[in-house]
Amino acid sequence: MIGPWTMESAVVYRARARGCLLGGAIGDALGYPIEFTSLDGIRAAHGPDGVTGFPSGAVARISDDTQMTLFTAEALTQAVAREQERGLTGAWSQLLAWGYERWLETQNKPGPEQATVPEGSPRGSLVDQTWLYSRRAPGNACLSGTAQKYHPDPWHAIDGKAGRVNPNSKGCGTVMRSAPFGLCDTGQEAFEKAARGAQITHGHPTGYYAAGALAAIVAHLVTGDSLEGAVLRAMRLLARYPGHEETSTALGRAVDLAAQGGEPTADRVESLGAGWVAEEALAIGVYSALAHPGPREVRRALLLSVNHSGDSDSTGSICGNLVGARHGDVGLPQEWVERVEGRAVIAAVADDLAGTCVRL
Repeated sequence: MIGPWTMESAVVYRARARGCLLGGAIGDALGYPIEFTSLDGIRAAHGPDGVTGFPSGAVARISDDTQMTLFTAEALTQAVAREQERGLTGAWSQLLAWGYERWLETQNKPGPEQATVPEGSPRGSLVDQTWLYSRRAPGNACLSGTAQKYHPDPWHAIDGKAGRVNPNSKGCGTVMRSAPFGLCDTGQEAFEKAARGAQITHGHPTGYYAAGALAAIVAHLVTGDSLEGAVLRAMRLLARYPGHEETSTALGRAVDLAAQGGEPTADRVESLGAGWVAEEALAIGVYSALAHPGPREVRRALLLSVNHSGDSDSTGSICGNLVGARHGDVGLPQEWVERVEGRAVIAAVADDLAGTCVRL
């Protein structure tokens, strides 16, 4: 748990928690329509600046990135509540696996009436949200891994060895869903829980280390660190774990690229990769946030993170998690917040997690 809290710090934290989830949803929705489009194709369709906002008059649809993030946050809220009520400190592992199984129901069933939940699992409220029952290009490893119903050992050491489920997979489906871990634990605890949680679907060390790194960065941001400070602290933490090198190298390239200064461009973004794998998605999201770190640069950071030839919704989601956690929901472009699909539910999920974690 993070804290202790004063009334003032609790208010700031809640704004940052809401900003983290809403910011992620905005980045996701900006990138989702162009996820499989080349940069040349994006510019041909949207002009030389690429995507500059949401299409006029349309709801900005979120993808599987925000779907899974919401189910992560709901499961963690249940876990924190159970820990407070019953002292069950390892319950988060099983509750998280159940949360992803509930997400899988939304991918396989036509609506809430047909959905079932695992025996012993709380139902939660998300499984009753009709708008979540839509496949939005979910990753194969997320689908196949969740279907295996693996519940990781909450006390297992993160040892850099391949996990049991999809041991060769390091897709970005680990990192794009892991920001909520940073909203309810300190940096190291968030890192380790997110890494174990990623192993529910992806077994490659780089996949689960990238998830842990994002969670740690978010944990530092919501307690007041700068973007650069949070990233550097997470990198120092990451370096303690065997097999971290691929993730550390990707993050180091992002930090170095931002430190060079100059105009951030799509070419610079694409020099970090395409974002289909976890470490590249993390690097692009981090670079975009570092390149535009100020409270008045959130819009530019988000647009930079999606206008490239790779996995635009995942990189946009990660960047949005970061700038939202740093600047809070009031720092997000409000006209974009108002357009995001399910925004009231997203805000409520963030509020529930924040309200459960804060004890004055």
